[in-house]
Amino acid sequence: MDKMKEIAGQRNEGEGNRTSAREYSEAQQRFIRSGQVDQKAHEAERDMRDRDIRRELERAATVGQRHSHGEDPEIRRRDRND
Repeated sequence: MDKMKEIAGQRNEGEGNRTSAREYSEAQQRFIRSGQVDQKAHEAERDMRDRDIRRELERAATVGQRHSHGEDPEIRRRDRND
């Protein structure tokens, strides 16, 4: 219930939410500093060799892609103008 109060009290920053972007970036930096990057990369390689885990990951990726609106067309415009 406390989490719901916390969420309800957050200001909607809309598209380009700076708070979320900062929190994500900070989490990435903590992960890098944790020294676990190589270990997690090796675990991911191992998981991709496991047929059942690989299928589960591929199914999850497919579900996620169904919700995608595709690549931002602005990216292609920038590439053509460079």
